[in-house]
Amino acid sequence: METSKSQSFFHGIRSRELNGFRARKRPYINNLTLDFTEVGALAIEHSGNETPPMAVSFCKTSKNSHIFAVSDEDGYVNLFDSGRKFSSCSSRGENTEEARLADWVAHQNAIFDICWNKEDTNILTASGDQTIRVWDVQEKKCTGVLIGHTGSVKSLSSHPTNSDIIISGSRDGSFALWDLRCKISSKSRCKEDCISSTAIVKRAHISPQARRVKRVKAASMSITSVLYLKDEISIATAGAVDSVVKFWDSRNLKTHVTQACPHPNSSTQKERSHGISSLSQDLNGVFLTASCMDNRIYLYNVLQLDKGPIQTFSRCQIGSFYVKSAISPDAAYLLSGSSDGNAYVWQVNKPQAEPITLESHSGEVTAVNWCPSETGKIITSADDFTVRIWNIESRYSTSTRSPSSIRRRVMAIPSSECKKLIKNEELSGPTKDPDSSHPADEVLHQMKSSKPIPNSILSTPEAQKRRFSSVSASKENLEKTPEAASKSPSSVLNPPSSLKRRTIRDYFLVSP
Repeated sequence: METSKSQSFFHGIRSRELNGFRARKRPYINNLTLDFTEVGALAIEHSGNETPPMAVSFCKTSKNSHIFAVSDEDGYVNLFDSGRKFSSCSSRGENTEEARLADWVAHQNAIFDICWNKEDTNILTASGDQTIRVWDVQEKKCTGVLIGHTGSVKSLSSHPTNSDIIISGSRDGSFALWDLRCKISSKSRCKEDCISSTAIVKRAHISPQARRVKRVKAASMSITSVLYLKDEISIATAGAVDSVVKFWDSRNLKTHVTQACPHPNSSTQKERSHGISSLSQDLNGVFLTASCMDNRIYLYNVLQLDKGPIQTFSRCQIGSFYVKSAISPDAAYLLSGSSDGNAYVWQVNKPQAEPITLESHSGEVTAVNWCPSETGKIITSADDFTVRIWNIESRYSTSTRSPSSIRRRVMAIPSSECKKLIKNEELSGPTKDPDSSHPADEVLHQMKSSKPIPNSILSTPEAQKRRFSSVSASKENLEKTPEAASKSPSSVLNPPSSLKRRTIRDYFLVSP
């Protein structure tokens, strides 16, 4: 499929709308008065000894979204309740005792990354001892050990829908694919079940000069971040050697399918010599961010990777690979730590505007995370041995979206039914009701009644017909020439139509 046919993600959305009803209104952050306030500060310490936090993560399910986990340099996993009310006169130690739900020693080494799993009943820990451990959160018991890396495990990411599939990246220059159901007969020293990788890719990110050398320093090939994309097939990886993000097809890991970098048309090595500290993706899987050691964060559209970053954010200082960033679930905001002791929040649609500065920390701000269910709640961690909870001030939040941001729900109707609707519309002509405020409101009103909605209320104006025609033509071209799609720079996101599994691009085309 030609790149020009996917120039605009939002055009693809509009071409599938059929005067649908309004989506349920939900809270949003007012752009004009966006401001964060510190809810509480927690000290990361054990038996009176402070230790720097390494990774932070909110639970994934909405019922547990107020709970977050913190891993630290001493190998502990800490669970906290962000919903507790913190007194302004309480010390960090008192706040910690009030909010702490549990903690335990997970490794005898630093834990660089954590990942909630199995509806938040399990948590995975990636450690400097070269292993990944699976923990039953309720019992605080290790149920499996993932072995196979020969260097510190730096990053973890789980499959979007199958919690048994895990991807990991290591300082040894490899990333591995794991299936938690594939346990081997051997046991660890502590009698836990051992799990070996189902696939491993070595030397995934090394410089061209290093490819000619058999023994390469770990620092020059370390995998710093891995991400399982929302299409359930693609894997993104980044390393310490350069600012290139590579994309792999999990069904065939022999070589990467495509890649993205800040300067796709540049041939100079100087512009591509900075490593990447972290990757993140929004909830819908359309945008991907990469925090680069050149003190910039790059935003990519996964459907247009060959065009390079669509936005660039600067102001933060990314002086180490511990400084992370994260895009908000709704892709509206970008949060990043910084080596200058601050955290920064940008509006994604205003990259040149001054970011909001969160100034409470006194050390390098490292791991950050957005709450997936509570709008505007974030956590930041720093080398000052604290984790801080932030939130939008209540007077700055409204109960509904602004009129300009209301979107109609996408109603994906099979093409055969679309043709029938268009044909019926041509025979009867479009209906106009001057008294009705909006066709979406009419559908929503009928939904509240007990009677089912008849097909006749779905009208198709002439503009919508033209959009459906263009999308249908694009779909036919895609099905006729799957070979052309495989040659596209984004082919990992657009496999031949004969495959049963669908990818991101398929969700923005009319269903067959």
